[in-house]
Amino acid sequence: MMVPHSQDGRLIESSFLFRFSVPCYYFKERWNKGGVSLPEKYTLPCFGRLDESPPDEKKSWAEVRLAWNAEGLMLNLFVTGKQQAPWCRVSRIEDSDGIALWVNTRSSSQIHRASRFCHEFRFLPLGDGTQMKQPIARQFEIKRANENAKIASEFPPQIRSQCHSEGYALQAFVPAKRLSGFDPEEHPQIGFHFIVSDRELGSHAMTLGDAFPTDADPSLWSTLEMVGG
Repeated sequence: MMVPHSQDGRLIESSFLFRFSVPCYYFKERWNKGGVSLPEKYTLPCFGRLDESPPDEKKSWAEVRLAWNAEGLMLNLFVTGKQQAPWCRVSRIEDSDGIALWVNTRSSSQIHRASRFCHEFRFLPLGDGTQMKQPIARQFEIKRANENAKIASEFPPQIRSQCHSEGYALQAFVPAKRLSGFDPEEHPQIGFHFIVSDRELGSHAMTLGDAFPTDADPSLWSTLEMVGG
């Protein structure tokens, strides 16, 4: 694939040239104390690997699965190929290994600053508790937002994780009451982006990586089509 350049000669990521829309399938089971295990059907594509020649899915060290129902959004993350334990600190969540999600319960294509329908969540496999072995789930305000979604403490995101010698598996749930404007029947298209960060393995993004302000500009996010239900 020919990779375009900017006027100053720097490479432009191929995914910057496209608008992506992917299905997010309905999952009837509710989140419970044991979490939920999503089948392979719910795996989200990683368009951030378009510049590989050719993209080799066998080399992917992270896999993200996402589902929805009336209760909210359910996430499964699998990270493999590690030789070191995840680096996670409750005092430095944004610098830690884990996954960041950005969700706009409305379409994101036309806005460059977050509205009250935009949300940012971070999920870490460990880093909390007296021995720093408990997983972490947090909501953050989005940078340079026109208006941030309310952070409701009575509806916190929920998380489970299991670490092993080569990585970790993480399950998380974002309640619908935590997502301002979440109404898949009336608004079946939502803005969405994810970045999996790992100090050892690098970055695994749905589309654009850290070189672009995806943490602040919803127009750079992809679209999820809420299918089923």
